[in-house]
Amino acid sequence: MLDHLGFAVRDVALSRAFYEKSLAPLGFGIVMEVTPEMTGGDTYLGFGPPDRPQFWIGTGGTPAGRVHVAFKAQSRAAVNAFHRAALAAGGTDNGAPGIRTHYHPDYYGAFVLDPDGHNIEAVCHGPD
Repeated sequence: MLDHLGFAVRDVALSRAFYEKSLAPLGFGIVMEVTPEMTGGDTYLGFGPPDRPQFWIGTGGTPAGRVHVAFKAQSRAAVNAFHRAALAAGGTDNGAPGIRTHYHPDYYGAFVLDPDGHNIEAVCHGPD
């Protein structure tokens, strides 16, 4: 349904470090960087699988309201690794890894708040 998603962050260096560490266990990294020289002033970082950026953060705009983003994980172990990595990168726990049967019987997710307070999740929809 979605091609890509992006939002503004207050401190692009802090957010870069957070997302690089948090998304690595899910197989995502920086795929593209758009520099201030290219845009005339703003920095944008595109994360995703190796072939194309799908999740963008940047300095363009003002962070507003809390955003929720859920990243697909290939296994429950990857959800657990995401949660550990995100906390180690400075995130705040917003829901430990576990089953959320109110979504469906195999919904296994973990939630953290990023440096701007956005609710970031990793989820596995299979039995493992």
